[in-house]
Amino acid sequence: MKYDFETILDRRGKDALAVDGLGKNPGFAPEPPRGGFSSIPMWVADMNFQTAPSVVEKIIERARHPIFGYFPLSEEYFRAIIDWQKIRNGVENLSAENIFYENGVLGGVVNILNVLCSRGDNILVHSPTYVGFSVVAENNGYHLIHSPLILDAENIWRMDFEDMERKIVENKIHVAIFCSPHNPCGRVWTRAELETALEIFERHGVFVISDEIWSDITFSGSRHIPTQQVSAYARENTAAFYSPSKTFNLAGIVGAYRIIFNRWLSERAEKESSLTHYNSPNVFSMHALIGAYSEAGREWTDELNAVLEKNLNYAYEHVTKNFSGVKAGKPEGTYMLFLDCENFCLEKNLSQEEILKRGWDCGVTWHDGKLFQCPYGLRMSLASPFSLIEEAFARLDRYVFQ
Repeated sequence: MKYDFETILDRRGKDALAVDGLGKNPGFAPEPPRGGFSSIPMWVADMNFQTAPSVVEKIIERARHPIFGYFPLSEEYFRAIIDWQKIRNGVENLSAENIFYENGVLGGVVNILNVLCSRGDNILVHSPTYVGFSVVAENNGYHLIHSPLILDAENIWRMDFEDMERKIVENKIHVAIFCSPHNPCGRVWTRAELETALEIFERHGVFVISDEIWSDITFSGSRHIPTQQVSAYARENTAAFYSPSKTFNLAGIVGAYRIIFNRWLSERAEKESSLTHYNSPNVFSMHALIGAYSEAGREWTDELNAVLEKNLNYAYEHVTKNFSGVKAGKPEGTYMLFLDCENFCLEKNLSQEEILKRGWDCGVTWHDGKLFQCPYGLRMSLASPFSLIEEAFARLDRYVFQ
């Protein structure tokens, strides 16, 4: 490979929540490992890879000019997004007037909720549910209605369309938060699945907030289809959110963007975000995106996907072959693997908390699935050099799933 995805970088003391945050937020962060074990970061949704050189080069180039005053988003910034969306996702007829900067996807989700909803409204989401959706929706006075995904006989997570429609009707729902590809289950929705979901939303006048931050990370046989491209209704009634932060490991730099084609919705969203003035872009964020969404960034992303696919396939096969009573969905995208340990816990007369703690004790700092509305769940980030993934599963073999 041209790029380095094998070096293990020491992140301690380098502003890394994944390693320095252990034990500092009980109920959310894992506990530190027992003595004698190193920590393998697998809970935070960032990567233990250095980012693409094209990103670093752009940041350094800009930092050499030592004035960092007010600035406008450049034409180069918008052109980079338009080209990236066309090349990676097949999006046509996208213009700068459809693109709006956001400091982060979750802030953007709240922004759109505030435009479309009243406090106390019910919002449809799928479960397992990304914990960020739960936190921001509830903190802002909205009530989430969870429609569980179903793990079928082929170990593929599926939407339950009957359940979705029933809950939309029963709870008078007019907004759905959609995660595509899905975190934490790693599903890359097919066109047929998206079409069926959007037919239900259209039938009941449901607006869609689509978190597509994982859209660049898909594996062989799967392709991300932007929700807005599914139908005329989807194009006019969806606010889609993207960011280079997951793909290029840039969460600490901050920066996302939304795409909206509906003029009424885009104008209302602009008005809502203007009320707090929180959405001022960072000049390094702008240049980082330009470096990421370049030809070199596309090449780096293709190599990243090959590395992640190897990691996810190894982990999935290891779980299905060696961990009796533990279920996982086939990885199709993202760098997350979500485990359902219910049968293992029942067979061994163990609680989910005991399994979770066993992992933490031996340095496998996975994330508590209860935060994702799954009482026997565990979420694992597998965006690390392959040697660390092998070590993590060797520890799980020896200390957790005996």
